[in-house]
Amino acid sequence: MNRPVLLVIAHGSRDPRHAATVRALVRRAGALRPGLRVETAFLDFNLPSVPGVLDRLAADGVREVVALPLLLTRAFHAKADIPAVLRQAPPRTSSWGDPRPSLTVRQAEVLGPSPLLIAAVERRLHEAGLTPGDKGTTGVVLASAGSTDPEAIAVIAETARELRRTGWCSVRPAFASASLPRTEDAVRALRTDPGVRRVAVAPYVIAPGRLPDRIATGAAGADVLADVLGPSPELARLLLERYEAASRPVARTA
Repeated sequence: MNRPVLLVIAHGSRDPRHAATVRALVRRAGALRPGLRVETAFLDFNLPSVPGVLDRLAADGVREVVALPLLLTRAFHAKADIPAVLRQAPPRTSSWGDPRPSLTVRQAEVLGPSPLLIAAVERRLHEAGLTPGDKGTTGVVLASAGSTDPEAIAVIAETARELRRTGWCSVRPAFASASLPRTEDAVRALRTDPGVRRVAVAPYVIAPGRLPDRIATGAAGADVLADVLGPSPELARLLLERYEAASRPVARTA
């Protein structure tokens, strides 16, 4: 049986590092599942576009697609932008009038929350020089891009609590935009926490760009700055988990 195509949808950025990182992550996920067709598309700034990829898949005779938002929370892009763009395509016929098979497109859940994301954050902190023995004396700023969506903000706060439960001395959420506190404010607050001897900033973002750069600037007062999550093995596995969940047949009720 042919499996649905996995279409990973990223936001896109004028920063070329963003698309390069997204593509590296998608390649890593594809390597974990030989034979699975995996495509990448962007909402803005980069190509290919979502409608363009869906139209190409229809032309190839593909009938089923799992569209996976490359997002850590269910904010505006997952709730509005991506569903809207998925409804636009593909056309039943091309502009030249040749018939195209219709596609069934299922939107998968966003990546977060997930224990695999906590593991990816810790991987980046350890790669930045921290050891498991440092946890008890290190405060961590979990710095996300930011959102005005209350659901997304609540998920970031809960993710910070989950990270704290793995043994870090203290964990505080921070945001590069839209919400408070900013990264630099959270760094200063951790300096006053009893037991915190060093402060680390963990960017809770997938790829480099303008907002991750803002996080890095705000981390100037920290002792350690971890890398973005990027093409980590945990994220690659999580992409496939979300794909598999969305690919399962919908149970019929009596």
